[in-house]
Amino acid sequence: MSASTDRFVRPTSGDLAFNRVVAWLTRHGVSLLGSRVLTVPGRRTGTPHSTPVNLLTLDGERYLVAPRGTTAWVRNVRVSGTAQLSVGRRTEHVTVTELPVDERVSVIRQYLVRWGWEVGRFVEGLTKASTDDEIAAVAAGFPVFRLTPDPAAGA
Repeated sequence: MSASTDRFVRPTSGDLAFNRVVAWLTRHGVSLLGSRVLTVPGRRTGTPHSTPVNLLTLDGERYLVAPRGTTAWVRNVRVSGTAQLSVGRRTEHVTVTELPVDERVSVIRQYLVRWGWEVGRFVEGLTKASTDDEIAAVAAGFPVFRLTPDPAAGA
């Protein structure tokens, strides 16, 4: 498996259909194991783009992991540094900070414990039983972001 920072696993038509269902449910107030709708301004146009994500809480901190690598939402959030997370009518504005590669292992491991069944085909052989060395070897290809409330949003 590659440790490339520009790793990207293209979604299948089935993945896109699954995401549409999860996004619809989440927009209507049904969070599936922590699902949220992430809305981020486009890096070129500023037009808001939304996608369902799995929100992970670990040791009191909240994280987003990109199991498919450098997706559009990852590129957009890297530029904006802020986003919105929604479930139903509740929307939270957050500041998004990417973790350095050497701080990702424990977050990726917990993500695999919680959602490995859902994202297994995207993580190219990693499982919740993978060693720290195995995860560390490919962590550069799995963007991880820490979320904090955005005090500037005033929401």
